[in-house]
Amino acid sequence: MAESSGTAESGRDHEVVLITGAARRIGAEIARTLHRAGIRVLLHYRGSREEAATLAAEMNEARPDSARLLQADLLDERATAALAERAVAEYGHLNYLVNNASTFYPTPVGQITREHWDDLMGSNLKAPLFLTQACAPALREARGAVVNIVDIHALRPLKDYPLYSAAKAGLWALTQAYARELGPEVRVNGVAPGAILLPEDVASLHTHDTMVLHTALKREGDPSDIARTVLFLLREAPYITGQVIPVDGGRSSSQ
Repeated sequence: MAESSGTAESGRDHEVVLITGAARRIGAEIARTLHRAGIRVLLHYRGSREEAATLAAEMNEARPDSARLLQADLLDERATAALAERAVAEYGHLNYLVNNASTFYPTPVGQITREHWDDLMGSNLKAPLFLTQACAPALREARGAVVNIVDIHALRPLKDYPLYSAAKAGLWALTQAYARELGPEVRVNGVAPGAILLPEDVASLHTHDTMVLHTALKREGDPSDIARTVLFLLREAPYITGQVIPVDGGRSSSQ
């Protein structure tokens, strides 16, 4: 259920972050950015073990024992609870949680299935809800913070993506709700990316290109734009909670 690249220790001289879906794409860039900031990183992955291990090796070469691996299927509630327990045990405490893991694909009306519901709602809303709940005691003790990776389509639903848009809308609301529930000890915020990376599924390429054309900056963003905003919310924003910051090149302010 869970895999670690090292043994636990109890020192509290370093901040620790758990990042879900950290092996690839935006999750990996968030991990690199937080690691460069001196934070010890717990890299969660589901199936991308080789990529996660390569990333951890890169980090540990730069700073020994600064990154460890944790495997879990976030659609399994028992695995989610075990992941939280293991994350705290790895370095003896947990300061931050970044809920980044997500699935994204179209579900046109008339083609939505129960499997789509379980997958899209599970990864984008259910998993952040239960994982944050499970990590809450440790985060409260550390007076830590949570950042959820939301989406601008939570407020501007994307055609042919009703289920994904609804799941991210739920995560936006959950971010605000958990800020009230976990305060004052824990701050909870979100980042809503726009057109950052080309999607991996061909069906989404046209949608992505259209989003870029509708940005005020007329260009695609970079994963580092998201990662720097996450770092800001974790480290440099002690009076910000319950907020979701769009990082979308001005797409959400355009018609």
